[in-house]
Amino acid sequence: MASPWPFCRWGVDILGSFPLAPGQIKFLIVAVDYFTKWIEAEPIATIPTKKVKKFLWKKIICRFGLLATIVSNNDTQFASKTTVEFCHGLGIKQIFTSVEHPQTNGQAKAANKVIMRGLRRRLEEAKGRWVEELPQVLWSYHTTPYSSTNETPFRLAFGTEVVIPVEIGEPSLRIEFLEPEANESELRANLDMVQEVREAAHIREFVIKARVAKFYNRKVIPRSFKPQDLVLRRTVHKAEGNKLTPKWEGPFRVKKECRILSPVRATYTVGHGFASDKVLKWQLNKVDHGLDSDKSCKSHLHGRPWIRLG
Repeated sequence: MASPWPFCRWGVDILGSFPLAPGQIKFLIVAVDYFTKWIEAEPIATIPTKKVKKFLWKKIICRFGLLATIVSNNDTQFASKTTVEFCHGLGIKQIFTSVEHPQTNGQAKAANKVIMRGLRRRLEEAKGRWVEELPQVLWSYHTTPYSSTNETPFRLAFGTEVVIPVEIGEPSLRIEFLEPEANESELRANLDMVQEVREAAHIREFVIKARVAKFYNRKVIPRSFKPQDLVLRRTVHKAEGNKLTPKWEGPFRVKKECRILSPVRATYTVGHGFASDKVLKWQLNKVDHGLDSDKSCKSHLHGRPWIRLG
């Protein structure tokens, strides 16, 4: 999923809870632009809908302009009437991810990993200092070239490379030989070239994603579900269980295919166990990634195999 224009599509997520910081702060709202990979984050004590709305207005819209799309999960803070009306009033499209397929908002999840990894490296015993260290973590990320674009988020966002503190202690060429008039003309030239830089970064990202997709698709085995198929579903909420909690639940019996969402995803109605009165509606992944090699899920019931959903 690639954004065609900077700050057009943002992924938003809520990270936490963290160790309590001054002011009872323990959550973090995170937003990342799909194109530049620029991250905005704000520590908060609680996560009511009004704070999410304020974050979107203050941190994204007032800084980068109106966006076209927001990708988030369907938690109350994002799917509430207040947030939906706010986005609708500004012409912003909301895309909600399902619990079974959080990869839809993979960019926000990747941003979460960057923040967590940076905070762990900077903190030892004083875990409550994570709010103070957050700006340094974001600074480090914004000034580091991103692997898929080969550019720093700062340059893709503002059209030039940032001056970092090390260039003051050990002067770089642009610091040591700074000429204000020449500097201004060079900045204007950079602004003229910024669109080309962004287009080149977009092409590099597209090529890398196509290469990864090709490698991924080689290992994918298409599969289909027919009425009366018995299926097992992977247990999603692992935190609610323990070490002995089964990894799979079911069996469930497929009733019918309701809607095809994409070549690899569709909505089905299924019945729980052998009862025909309780009907559920699921989005199922129609590809197999080699998970069926587990012989424990090769059981047969009434002559039909169980199919694992993972």
